[in-house]
Amino acid sequence: MSTSIIIAIIVAVIVVFWVIGIYNTLVHLRNNRESAFANIDVQLQQRHDLVPQLVSCVKGYAAHEKTLLESVTAARAAAMSATSINDKVQAENALTQALGGLKVAVEAYPDLKANQNFIQLQNEVADIENKLAAVRRAFNSATKELNTACQSFPNNIFAGMFGFHTEPMFEVEPVNRAALNKAPEISF
Repeated sequence: MSTSIIIAIIVAVIVVFWVIGIYNTLVHLRNNRESAFANIDVQLQQRHDLVPQLVSCVKGYAAHEKTLLESVTAARAAAMSATSINDKVQAENALTQALGGLKVAVEAYPDLKANQNFIQLQNEVADIENKLAAVRRAFNSATKELNTACQSFPNNIFAGMFGFHTEPMFEVEPVNRAALNKAPEISF
C-alpha cells in the first residue's frame, strides 16, 4: 500500500471520528437542554401543587383561630354588658367556656398565631419562585450552549445535516410578559 493511500485512510478516519465527536456533542447539548426543561416542569408542578395546599392550610388555621378568638371576644363583651344577675351568670359561663376552649387550643397549639403561617406561606412561595427562576436560567444556559454549538463553524455544517438547529430560549411573549412576571396571586 502506498503512503498516500495510508495518509488518505488516516485522514478519513480522523474526519469520521471528528464528525462523530461533533454529533455526540450536539446530542449531549440537546439532551442537557431537554433535561433543563424537565426541571422547569418539576418546579412548575411543585408550584401548582404546593401553593394551593399552603393557602388552604393557612386559611383553615386562620379560620380556626378567628372563630376561637371571636367567640372569646363576644363572650367577654356579653359578660361586660350584662346587667341582671341571670344575664351576668349566663354571660360569665359563656366566657368561661370560651376561655376553656382557648386554653385547650393554646395547649394543643402553643403557637396559635396565624401570622406565623402567613410568614411561612410567603417563604414557601418565595422559595418556589426562586427555584423556578434558577431552573429557567439553567434551561436558557443549556439552550445557549446548544445554539452556540449549532451556529459555530464547522459544527453548523454538520448540525443541519444531522437535524440539529437553534432552539428558542425560555422567554415570555411580550403579550404575556406582565402576567408571567407577576407571582401567583394569593387571596383569602
